[in-house]
Amino acid sequence: MMDKRKLATLSAGHGAVDLSQGAVPALLPFLIAARGMSLGSATALLTAATIGSSIVQPLFGLWADRLATPLLLPGGLALAGIGLGAVGWCDSYILLALALFVSGLGVAAFHPEGARLAGAASGDERATGMSYFSVGGNLGFALGPLLAAPIVGLAGLHATPLLAIPGLVLAIVTARRLPSLAAAEGPAAPRAAGAASRAAGPPPAAWWPFTRLVTAAVSRTAAFFALQAFIPVWVIHHLGGTTGGGDAILAVMLVFGALGTLIGGRCADRFGRRSVLVTAMAPLAVLLLVLPHVGIVPFILVVALVGLAIDGPFSTTVVLGQEYLPGRHGLASGVTLGLAIGIGGLIAAGLGALADATSLSTTMAILPVFALLALASAVSLPEPERARSPKAPDALAAGSNA
Repeated sequence: MMDKRKLATLSAGHGAVDLSQGAVPALLPFLIAARGMSLGSATALLTAATIGSSIVQPLFGLWADRLATPLLLPGGLALAGIGLGAVGWCDSYILLALALFVSGLGVAAFHPEGARLAGAASGDERATGMSYFSVGGNLGFALGPLLAAPIVGLAGLHATPLLAIPGLVLAIVTARRLPSLAAAEGPAAPRAAGAASRAAGPPPAAWWPFTRLVTAAVSRTAAFFALQAFIPVWVIHHLGGTTGGGDAILAVMLVFGALGTLIGGRCADRFGRRSVLVTAMAPLAVLLLVLPHVGIVPFILVVALVGLAIDGPFSTTVVLGQEYLPGRHGLASGVTLGLAIGIGGLIAAGLGALADATSLSTTMAILPVFALLALASAVSLPEPERARSPKAPDALAAGSNA
C-alpha cells in the first residue's frame, strides 16, 4: 500500500531542496549589480551550482545503494539551505562559487536517497508515488525565484540567510521522521537481507535499455530547458507581447507540466511505463513543430499541451530506470534525476548560443528533433522483465557490462 504520509514528507523535502536550486538564477542579477560581475562570470556561478547538483548526483546514488543512508535526506537539505543562505555574505568570487557548489552538493545528496525511499513508500503504485515526489520538486523550483527576488530586492543580498529557512526547517522535520522514512523499505530484517544480497551481487541490470532511457531523458530535458529560455523571448519579439506576458505564458507550461507529471505517473501504473513515454513524445514532436507558426491565443494552448507532454514521462523515467537497475535504485535515480538533467541543461545552453549566432526561429525549428530522438529511444525500450530475461539480447549485453 502507498504510504501517503511518508510521501508527503519526502515531497516536501524535495520541494525545499529544489527551492535552493531554483533561487540561484533569480539571485544572479543582484550579484551582477552588487559585485560588478560580467554576464559570463555570473553564468559560471550557475555552472558551479549545476555541477554540484546534477553532474555528481550519480556518486551520491552509489553511496545510497551501498549504505542505504537516510541521513542523506536531512544532511542534503541542510547543506543546500546553508550554501544558498551564505551567498549574500560572500565577498569574493571564489567564496560565491564555493557556496553555490556546496548548495548544489546538498541538492545532489538528497535526490537519489529521496527517490529511492519514495519508490519504497509507493507500494505497487510506484510511478504514481514518484509523481507526487517529483511534483514537490517542481513546486519548490518554481517557488525559488518567487521568494528570492522580493526578499533580496527589499532587504538586499545580506538577507539571503532567510532563503535557508525552508531547507533547515525540513531538515529538522525529516531528521525527526528518519526512523519512519527508513521503515518504508520494510522492517529491520531486510537490511540484513540487503547485505546478504550485496555479498552475492546485485540482480542483473539491463544497462543497454537504461542507456537508451537516459538518451530519451536527456533529449526531453534539453527541449524543456531551451523552451524555458525561448518562450518569453518569442512572445516579446514574435508575438508582440510584454515581458510579463512572456513570463505568464512560461508559467502556463510549468503548471501544466506539473499536472502532466501527476497524470503520467497514474497512467504509467495503469498502462505501462513505456506506453507513457511513447504516448507523450509522439505528440510533443508535432506540438514543437507547430509552436513557432501560430498566433498568440493558439500559442498559449500549444504551450499548455507541450507542458503536459514534456513533463508527463518525468516520474515514469525515474521508476523505469530503477526497474532496469534493480538493487541500484540510488544510482538509477542519480542518473535520471541528476546527470541526465545536467547534460540536458548544457545542451540547452548550446542551443541558446546557436540562437545568438543564427536566429531564434532557426533554433525553435530544431527542437522537434529532440522530441523525435526521445521518441525513437522510447519506442526501442523493452519492458523491464523482458530486458532482464536471460533470453533477451539486451540482457546478454547487460551481462557483459555488469
